Amino acid sequence: YVRSLTDQMTGKHLLKIIIKNLQKKIPINRRKIKQAMLKIISAEGLDKAGEVNISFITDFRIKKLNSRFHSRNFTTDVLAFDLSRNKKELIADIYISADTAVKNSKIFKTSPGFELYLYVIHGLLHIAGYDDHSPGDIKLMRSKEQEYIRDACLPAGRLSALAS
Repeated sequence: YVRSLTDQMTGKHLLKIIIKNLQKKIPINRRKIKQAMLKIISAEGLDKAGEVNISFITDFRIKKLNSRFHSRNFTTDVLAFDLSRNKKELIADIYISADTAVKNSKIFKTSPGFELYLYVIHGLLHIAGYDDHSPGDIKLMRSKEQEYIRDACLPAGRLSALAS
């Protein structure tokens, strides 16, 4: 599934968004995910020429990726890779575990759709340069996540909008 951000004057494709659903736990509403992504991409100044691939996958697949690229042999909620060659382009891959979204929705008393939205935000924030390794970085990232959740008027646990 492909959506593009285009230049209104030239009609030239600036940013292609490719959404892949490679899991069966949570139905994905591609249109709403794309809308959410475009808002964050624009707000964070990431609206450049290029391509963003976002894949909704299983814990099995995300564990393999985490092991291969980070030498961590365990599952995680989201992995984000900025593959841009320069500051004028945006090339990124984001992987989101639907299995982890289901598990965390039970732990945090939210919904799987809310968790997916949070992971989309989290992955895009990583691409924008935010990190979550130090306490200060974590605080800033959580603040940005909450800002985007508030902007979308999404009360925690009530979101099923990104799941069909």
